[in-house]
Amino acid sequence: MIVTLTANPSLDRTVELPAPLARGEVQRAVAVHQHSGGKGVNVSRALVASGLDTVAVLPGGDSDPVLSGLLDDGVPYAALPISEPLRSNVTLTEPDGVTTKINEPGPELSLDEQEALIGLLLDRSRGASWVVLAGSLPPGVPADFYATIARRLRSKNNNPANGRPPLIAIDSSGAPLAAAIRGDSNGISGKPDLLKPNAEELAELAAAAGFTDVHTADELEADPVLAAQAAAAVVGSGVGAVLATLGSKGAVLVTADGAWFATHPPIQAVSTVGAGDSSLAGYLLAATNGGSAQDCLRQAVAHGAAAASLPGSTVPAVSQTTPDAVTITALQKD
Repeated sequence: MIVTLTANPSLDRTVELPAPLARGEVQRAVAVHQHSGGKGVNVSRALVASGLDTVAVLPGGDSDPVLSGLLDDGVPYAALPISEPLRSNVTLTEPDGVTTKINEPGPELSLDEQEALIGLLLDRSRGASWVVLAGSLPPGVPADFYATIARRLRSKNNNPANGRPPLIAIDSSGAPLAAAIRGDSNGISGKPDLLKPNAEELAELAAAAGFTDVHTADELEADPVLAAQAAAAVVGSGVGAVLATLGSKGAVLVTADGAWFATHPPIQAVSTVGAGDSSLAGYLLAATNGGSAQDCLRQAVAHGAAAASLPGSTVPAVSQTTPDAVTITALQKD
């Protein structure tokens, strides 16, 4: 079982344009797609598509369109009732794959609601193999929310004598992501077993981890060895592994045991929305099936490529991916 937490879920609308976006002009869409979204929700949707057991934990009222969409998609969920409607996000995609996103902030969660959401997650995570903490945080939620949850998941109070805490993956950005690699509290680590940054987030993480040779996202995407060195600095700070997605250039995986770079043959990009979330789902799918680090990286890249070839925020099933087409190269991380 893989449990996901999406603290700031959304109703994602993707509008396909027949030509490049023309600011200030009237353009007619060629198609519109709508899905329940947010990073953790997308991971759960991708896992369901491949037949893996998952539960999506999120806030939301019973009649909210996001929850209705999860029902329609057959995604099991546990929702904390809140009175405010969940946010809506709009994505514009151009024929060449360029994507423009407009994201709302989402409803504010009170301290009581934050604690109730953590309690719901802890309850649903008992016996889970992985817990995924993903996406932005809504207004009112502190930046160290995910790190706090990680420590709570690992505490003895949440894991009786014979209980084993789940492995923890975090996929976020900005301050919540930076907080995920900070120190322990009361001897319990809030650092994840897996971080899934993109190139821009990796540059920020490496700087926060003390990597002195900091580079831009474009430079990291262009040089997998440099990306591996940046990811190694993050792993050296106490994170279990870093899966850094580098857009169309592929992905780098760094663990304490090694570093690898994976590429997929070029695909016709339709929409990159949710491609990173699908990559994380592919990694977890392979990990759950006992795959090696290279197996997990291979399936992550295959899932990401398949997602980018689909419209809107559509997620692929494993049968739609081509892991055999992925090429993996061992890298030096030092």
